[in-house]
Amino acid sequence: MAKLKVTLTRSVIGRPQTQRKTVQSLGLGKMNSSSVLPDNEAIRGQLHKVRHLVTVEEVDE
Repeated sequence: MAKLKVTLTRSVIGRPQTQRKTVQSLGLGKMNSSSVLPDNEAIRGQLHKVRHLVTVEEVDE
């Protein structure tokens, strides 16, 4: 199963609380922090919600 490397590329300052919580639940804190997550529907839904704040790469592990 493929995994996704998610990197926070834009700040959450001034964003709604729901977007801040979504970024936090993805395991991202500060700018340019990255997290490797499984590729499933739940993660894809969260990424869709904050797609303007993150970049996503597919990695094989």
